[in-house]
Amino acid sequence: MARTHHRESHYTERIGWLRAAVLGANDGIVSTASLMIGVAAGQGERSALLVAGVAGLVAGAMSMAAGEYVSVSSQSDTEEADLARERAELAAQPVLEQQELATIYVKRGLSADLATQVARQLMEHDALGAHARDELGISVALRANPIQAAWASAASFAAGAALPLVAAVASPQAQLIPVVAVSSLLVLTALGALAAHTGGAPVLRASLRVGFWGALAMAITAGVGALFGTIV
Repeated sequence: MARTHHRESHYTERIGWLRAAVLGANDGIVSTASLMIGVAAGQGERSALLVAGVAGLVAGAMSMAAGEYVSVSSQSDTEEADLARERAELAAQPVLEQQELATIYVKRGLSADLATQVARQLMEHDALGAHARDELGISVALRANPIQAAWASAASFAAGAALPLVAAVASPQAQLIPVVAVSSLLVLTALGALAAHTGGAPVLRASLRVGFWGALAMAITAGVGALFGTIV
């Protein structure tokens, strides 16, 4: 009989890059649009808006990359430390480690005899992998990847921040605030829907959540810009 291979795709396989990319794009749009709207509300000229927007794009992209790299590196270091300790325990006391693994499987519903057989066979195949997955909760799909997270965050932030800049260049001075705000909110809600669909989450709730917080950030920044612009 011919063998068939069934390849399943799971949402968790996308977590590594999806979280960083969505966070970066949303932050790029919200922070840059809010910054530019705040400057515009303070009676800033178009040139000042564009300088603020470009500065925000560059600074934000670098900040996102550095922040993600440091954060995910810390997670990766913790995972590596746990794996090193587990490797040492496997070398020092393999019998106890097999019993520990069998106990985990019993708690998940297997009989004691079957759990012992499963634990023994898995440890013969890949002892560290079995303990990493079932004892520590570390899997290949969810392993921390600092470089991937940093690049995804920086690139997505820059792409998101470019939107309000393009909107500001294309819109008349008198309509700059509504054009930047509306276009940014539309893309934010679309990104929220796309991210939810990609991750298997409810689309409408994610879109409304992203849109609400984006609108709130822009409104508060516009108020601050108008207040300080009047005082100055």
